[in-house]
Amino acid sequence: MLWLFGLFKIPLIGYVRPRLLEITDERMVIRLPLRRRTRNHLGSMYFGALAIGADLAGAFQAFYIAEELGRKMSIVFKDFQAEFLKRPEADVYFVADAGSQIRQMIEESVTTGKRITRQVEIKAYTGYPQQPEQVAHFRLGLSLRDKTLKS
Repeated sequence: MLWLFGLFKIPLIGYVRPRLLEITDERMVIRLPLRRRTRNHLGSMYFGALAIGADLAGAFQAFYIAEELGRKMSIVFKDFQAEFLKRPEADVYFVADAGSQIRQMIEESVTTGKRITRQVEIKAYTGYPQQPEQVAHFRLGLSLRDKTLKS
């Protein structure tokens, strides 16, 4: 699903070749390889590639939970904050543990019919999971609205 989304909807996602490593009701882990396509002039991961990884970890968790609940949702980000802690000089793993929060947001949108926006946190690591070293912290304003009943 991630590959098809990158191929047909947002080609830039496909270009950086992310890999979905884990998806559960609570957690999503995506790996972005450090390659020529994601590297900057210093040999570390380009901040634009880091933004793509954070976006995917938050948005795909929302898509996954919405599909699990049988809902069609309009999913966008209203804001994006990043704190870069260390230059990532290896593959980067984006971890989102916002499943229960996203589930509550979807249920609230279904109940009220309104767009719901909340901050979700995504942490980025190298050396994950054996020797994780956090390299960045992201806060994204995830905004979603139920559109299942819309025509």
